[in-house]
Amino acid sequence: MSETLSYAEFPGLRLWKRGKVRDIFALDGALMIVATDRISVFDVVLPTPIPEKGRVLTQMTLGWLGLTKDLVPNHLIAAELSEVQGLPKEAQECLAGRAMVVRAAEVTPLECVVRGYLAGDGWKSYQESGEICGLRLPRGMVESQELPEPIFTPTTKAESGHDQRLTMEEAVVLAGRETAEQCRERALALYRFARDYAYERGLIVADTKFEFGRWEGELMVVDEVLTPDSSRFWDLSDYEPGRAQRSFDKQPVRDYTEGLGWDKTAPGPELPPEVVRQTRERYLECQRRLFGGA
Repeated sequence: MSETLSYAEFPGLRLWKRGKVRDIFALDGALMIVATDRISVFDVVLPTPIPEKGRVLTQMTLGWLGLTKDLVPNHLIAAELSEVQGLPKEAQECLAGRAMVVRAAEVTPLECVVRGYLAGDGWKSYQESGEICGLRLPRGMVESQELPEPIFTPTTKAESGHDQRLTMEEAVVLAGRETAEQCRERALALYRFARDYAYERGLIVADTKFEFGRWEGELMVVDEVLTPDSSRFWDLSDYEPGRAQRSFDKQPVRDYTEGLGWDKTAPGPELPPEVVRQTRERYLECQRRLFGGA
């Protein structure tokens, strides 16, 4: 079982799409999503992979999908690659633990962001205008403070560059009222479940983003779910409103690349072993805290 996978390529498998982190293959009537160990910052994929990162992303996603399948439908068909007909043995061994077979749902044009705490670009927006995505928030809030209630703050899904924040009215125009409202309802339900589950295990889910798609008319959650790549996890024991928090994610990579004076355009810089080690440990620790093992 290979420890590091930067790009997934196998004879006989048709690559359907290659994202920043995931390679997606077209199967007979389904898709196979492979989480590689690539890492991106500022929308640039770096040349240095983070060992085991892809397995962490896939196993965490599978964990959440299992916990929430009765709350919100999802696109998962199988996680055991032995069930995939015609998949070469070499591919099964290489992709073990980092791939899942899913329904080819028609994905909505929204990134469904839910915020429970004031952080990141949400904090910046609040400082500038007192609101996020058209939602007015109470005066006098501080960085990292918990919001009175979780809020749905959708964005566009940019193929390149940065996603753009949307008001709910703009989301309705983009996706249709029924779809936008269903996305909001289901994203908030998933967030609330995950917030409570993680809190019991000493972690705060500050914010996260979901994607949804339709399969045979049913709106279901797709792609990754509540991973360190799509969510901001904080250590409850270290939490203190009024400052930035330490996150279980790729913050060591952001900090290192920010300190280089890099112009944030491709090609990105190589990462030193210590930054790779620190980042890998944060991903693994997040998985351990939530689901044990690893």
